[in-house]
Amino acid sequence: MKKLLSLLLVILLMMGVMAHHALAEDDNSLAYITEKGTLILGLDDTFPPMGFRDENTNEIIGYDIDLAKEVAARLGVELVCQPIDWAAKEMELANGKIDCIWNGMSITDERLESMSMSLPYMNNQIVLVVKDGNGFASIDDLAGKNIGVQSGSFAEEVLETYDEYADFYASVTTLPYDEYLTALMDLQQGGVDAVLIDLVVAEYRIAGLNDDTLVVIDSLEDDLYGIGFRKADVALRDKVNELLIEMENDGTIEKISTEWFGKNISIISAAE
Repeated sequence: MKKLLSLLLVILLMMGVMAHHALAEDDNSLAYITEKGTLILGLDDTFPPMGFRDENTNEIIGYDIDLAKEVAARLGVELVCQPIDWAAKEMELANGKIDCIWNGMSITDERLESMSMSLPYMNNQIVLVVKDGNGFASIDDLAGKNIGVQSGSFAEEVLETYDEYADFYASVTTLPYDEYLTALMDLQQGGVDAVLIDLVVAEYRIAGLNDDTLVVIDSLEDDLYGIGFRKADVALRDKVNELLIEMENDGTIEKISTEWFGKNISIISAAE
């Protein structure tokens, strides 16, 4: 059976986690943030349009950043954006260097076990991008080829661990990249035959490269985005969920989403 994290499953899993922690008496995670006056957000700063650096100002901007700034303002604290090694994100969170991971992070079974995950706020897809004209129309055409992936990404996890792609994974050579732009540029030059990538990132990067020969040919999985907190930080997680729902209801998220995507891509109303 295809290992797809449906919205209903995620909500049910989250409800179980919330119930498990409901009686915790030593969770001061929300008070900790409000008292220190900052919310430190860990991110891969090469992941547009979710979180990345403005090429003119070097300022970290993005859809997730705008959402997080609004949440921080409603918490009465300052948002601090801290670039991290995406492959080591769980370690950065666990050792206290950051307070949350908020950067187009996929909700997976493994992350639900190791973190307190927020409600899903966006549905993305994991897709294959190829260079048009090379004869690739679907995943079946790429058996035995070179596939670019971002290290530590959900796309990499799908390829390496999902049973339905086991034969395909065994046949290909995967090339890990620190960030997707390099992978797509390598695809342009023929260094890889395809890049397995988040659809929102692919669309943004392809538009930026102004290269209509880079095309999406296949979707492997739906991909629900959530915010990761330390496992014990349920109070902080629940407050952020509350604020996201508040922002959805008062139109703030629709405004931010329209600025970045031209439409409201939020799924928060379905997750309440």
